[in-house]
Amino acid sequence: MKKTYELLAPCHFGLEAVLKREILELGYEISQVEDGKVTFIGDDDAICRANVFLRTAERVLIKVGSFTATTFEELFQGTKAIRWEEYIPRDGKFWVAKASSIKSKLFSPSDIQSIMKKAMVERLKQSYGLSWFEETGSRYPLRVSLYKDVVTVGLDTSGDSLHKRGYRTLSSRAPITETLAAALLMLTPWRGDRVLVDPFCGSGTFPIEAAMMAANMAPGMGRTFLSEGWENIIPGRYWQEVREEAADLLDREIKTDIQGYDIDGEIIKAARVNAKRAGVGSLIHFQQRPVKELSHPKKYGFLIMNPPYGERLEEKENLPALYKEIGERFAVLDSWSAYVITAYEDVERCMGRKADKNRKIYNGMMKTYFYQFLGPKPPRKKAGDGS
Repeated sequence: MKKTYELLAPCHFGLEAVLKREILELGYEISQVEDGKVTFIGDDDAICRANVFLRTAERVLIKVGSFTATTFEELFQGTKAIRWEEYIPRDGKFWVAKASSIKSKLFSPSDIQSIMKKAMVERLKQSYGLSWFEETGSRYPLRVSLYKDVVTVGLDTSGDSLHKRGYRTLSSRAPITETLAAALLMLTPWRGDRVLVDPFCGSGTFPIEAAMMAANMAPGMGRTFLSEGWENIIPGRYWQEVREEAADLLDREIKTDIQGYDIDGEIIKAARVNAKRAGVGSLIHFQQRPVKELSHPKKYGFLIMNPPYGERLEEKENLPALYKEIGERFAVLDSWSAYVITAYEDVERCMGRKADKNRKIYNGMMKTYFYQFLGPKPPRKKAGDGS
């Protein structure tokens, strides 16, 4: 019989609504949306499906407990009260992999981690009648957050962050993560039958994520997850069934017009390798090309880009000219839309156009803005028009 869990899915700050929509489309009930996190209800099968199908979540956690703690004694007792024997077998390796604290009286991550580990050991010693744990079995890492003295304890089912799809072995100097790229694409009206160009493609993340979306390829198809070894919680057949579901949904016949340009020829070679590893090499055209040569014969296309931010002083001097060039090339692309994520704050003035929408998004700890310059919608196709 399947068991129901409260599942936590962390995401980039500012992109909670995108993740919420994804979870609802998978068919699960949302119980809470907070800054950088969406909580939903699902069974052990949902753990597998969320890991394999969610494009914008950073990981999937089982919420095993929540309590208030303002002292280390309260932290110890609250942790010990959790029914750890329901999650961790007698040979399981368990530890607090990460602890974070915001606006709480307890703020030392190392102390939080140490005290919680001791409390877990005490609980499991009583449950299993053991005085010593070999910890030679499967791994059960915990991620703990304290916010306004409320401790939330999550068991990490993913292992490596979900942005690690498994295809990116080579990166450009300032890569954008796969989960952030997917979320930004999902904030646009782009669909797989429309033109998409990234003129600063770097290692290819935007084009690759777009191609995977166009082909309905589950982002977790090419990797493994830590909880695949948790036979005490998730029967192995559930993982097999979810992978079969993902394979059935994959559209291998899709035709696309997705292009990635970069001025660096070596980076373009790396992008091609990454796309091939992702299984979408045939869906993307990569080309060494500077932004001043940006052009496309079709109408109603989309530009999406992560241009230089000017983090280094010598680069910052070049930014006005670079963004002016972007604006000039965009102006020539009749009827196109452009989407730009950057920390550079003079974008609109340099591009010569005010953005129709602007969204603040945190790329890691860096505050960035997603500028959206909207073009006209293409005319509706007439009934029977196959063009």
